[in-house]
Amino acid sequence: MTDVRRWEVPGRVNLIGEHLDYNGGPVLPIAIDRSLTVKVRARDDDTVNVWSNLPGSTKATFSTGVQPGEVDDWAAYAAGMVWSLVQDGHHFPGSDVVVESRLASGSGLSSSAALTCGIGVAFDELFGLGLDRTRIAQLAQRSESDFVGAPVGMMDQLAVLQGQAGHAILMDTSMSPPTTTPVPVTWEDDGLTLLVINTRAHHALADGEYAARREECERAAAELGVEWLSEATLDATVRLTDDILKARTRHVLTETARVRGAVHAIKRRSWVQLGTILTASHASLRDDFQVSCLELDVAVEAALEAGAVGARMTGGGFGGSAIALLPLDTVAAVRERVEARYASHQWPAPEIFVAHAADGAHRVA
Repeated sequence: MTDVRRWEVPGRVNLIGEHLDYNGGPVLPIAIDRSLTVKVRARDDDTVNVWSNLPGSTKATFSTGVQPGEVDDWAAYAAGMVWSLVQDGHHFPGSDVVVESRLASGSGLSSSAALTCGIGVAFDELFGLGLDRTRIAQLAQRSESDFVGAPVGMMDQLAVLQGQAGHAILMDTSMSPPTTTPVPVTWEDDGLTLLVINTRAHHALADGEYAARREECERAAAELGVEWLSEATLDATVRLTDDILKARTRHVLTETARVRGAVHAIKRRSWVQLGTILTASHASLRDDFQVSCLELDVAVEAALEAGAVGARMTGGGFGGSAIALLPLDTVAAVRERVEARYASHQWPAPEIFVAHAADGAHRVA
């Protein structure tokens, strides 16, 4: 390709606040230093060609007038963002797009948000659409919800667009659009690091379980008479009669408190306290929200056994990745313990790497 421009878009890890972004609660993600690259060259017609290095992907071709249902699989995310931009009243020519990802699909590190937001940023800058980052996040959310069929919140999109090196991003999702506040994360200054464990248990939010959890939370909020489930009072689980709705509500309320506690712990550099909060979050996601799986549980348990101060699943669940906060000198021990435990189950070896808080999407060439 000639006259090609290139953008880097990070993945994200949510430190804590899982499944709160559609319940009006606070969330605390970081953009990470693993990313995908979006290369774009403008065309003189209305054809969009997309190539990707994602496993099993082939070239996809569609027009700028693409409609829901016309493109599926991985390319639906790219087509959905084009559709969302056009629905928002923007006009632009076709393009050739190459996506090179270092974010494993289904790893729970927001490869889908990186793809949609990457195309949004690239088209905005290449074609002068005049969008700010928050609007791009909104359009990316619309593309996943209305084109792909995954009713996601806005946490992932805002994280990959507004991330800052050395910072987490505290989001108030009860606001429309959510407000964001950078929070410095300094555990590396105190000899700790954040480890990501990609279980290789593939998750897909469009499979139905994510939508089911969201619908359950909406039912609970309606029964309690609140706009956002996170706004329910402490007697909510007593007032509800359905055991499933009680459990979902219990997670939302306790997770909301955990996010606030995590922010305080980070500001005080109380890493043991933060670790305890992370581990409690995993238990709640496993037992009350029921979005964990055996591979995630084993990763968390093994990391804690080998010296992590805290560990939890991250992302929507049903597979994907776990994170562990641990002293730097225990990384090798944690890696060995997790790999050994996976081998004992005859599972594929997990992908394990240290992650650092990174900048959001940006043009590099």
